[in-house]
Amino acid sequence: MKTLGACVAAGLLLSACASGISGGMTINTNSNKIVTQYPVETALLNIYTRAYSDRLYTLIDDQLVVVDTQITPKGVMDFDNKQVQGAEAVAITIINDQVVDKSVGINYFTLDPLVFHGFTGDVDEYSIATQTKPIPKIANINESSTYLTEQVYSDSNKRKHLKTYTQTWSLKRESNDTAWFCIESSENLLLSYDPDDLTTECYKINAQGDILASKITIRQSSKDGSTEAITFVSK
Repeated sequence: MKTLGACVAAGLLLSACASGISGGMTINTNSNKIVTQYPVETALLNIYTRAYSDRLYTLIDDQLVVVDTQITPKGVMDFDNKQVQGAEAVAITIINDQVVDKSVGINYFTLDPLVFHGFTGDVDEYSIATQTKPIPKIANINESSTYLTEQVYSDSNKRKHLKTYTQTWSLKRESNDTAWFCIESSENLLLSYDPDDLTTECYKINAQGDILASKITIRQSSKDGSTEAITFVSK
């Protein structure tokens, strides 16, 4: 599954991703009460599979960097010799009002239950996802789980293996009736000497699983061995 964090990392370095927003299951709508459970599956559907556009901002070396994403569901598609659903994502990176990159990719998934099968990108990426744990419909605050492993190849022939990584979700309280739902991609497990940068993307969600805000943190390693964190935020 191609995450928005991976998109932003590649767009500084630039690739394709998926993000979305919509309504969903109701757990609790009374803001005076403390909500302890949130609809994780609905949040993932909203982030990766439904029509949406978003804009994230950061400053890097006094330059304004903006990432625009546009998600378009594509309906039934063929992927890896099976019929699945697809959602196309267009990611545009803008620095000081100048477009520096545009990329297109597709995430592939099936519904009921939600299962991710992989992604294709326009920069020689063909990924097969293995979901190692089911995505729960409801999760508790402070719950987390590693839920898939991704094998990324240069094309559908799968002759050149580029990387292996895992993805983990977690749920942390933001307020009495909102939570941060975060997705973290691991380092490239295939290459210990070139593990890739770590990315964490977090979405502020309510009890219905709606996406209220987002932020992405990319941790980049420098030549001297130190780590720098860059955070993009929505407005």
